[in-house]
This record gives sequence, structure tokens and C-alpha cells, in this order.
Amino acid sequence: MPSSAVRSIDYEIAHSRLTVTFTTGRIYEYYMVPATIASAFKNALSKGTFFNKRIRDKYICREISKAS
Repeated sequence: MPSSAVRSIDYEIAHSRLTVTFTTGRIYEYYMVPATIASAFKNALSKGTFFNKRIRDKYICREISKAS
């Protein structure tokens, strides 16, 4: 389902790394994210709500790209 906040979600199971691209163009990597959380995020009806409740401020992250 399209999201007004999240443009794309990518998950690398080998590294437990979740990459989230926001509609603003900012891209963040989240580390040590369980595959079950990444899968639930991808399938969530409201990606923004899921992100805020289950990912934001719960995992170590870094911004890898800023909006131009």
C-alpha cells in the first residue's frame, strides 16, 4: 500500500539492516532489525504509524543520504 511518508523499504537479512527511503528523499539505515519487524513493516497498512511505533528510536541508525 502506498505511503505518504515512506517511499521504499529494503531489508538485507544477512546484515539485519533495514533501509528506509522517505518521501522527503532522506534515506536511513537501521541496524539489527529482526526480519519479522522488517516483514511486518513492509506489510503494514500504515507504514508511517508502524515506523513511528516499532522502528523509530528503537534501533541504531544513520542517515546515508539527504534530500537535495
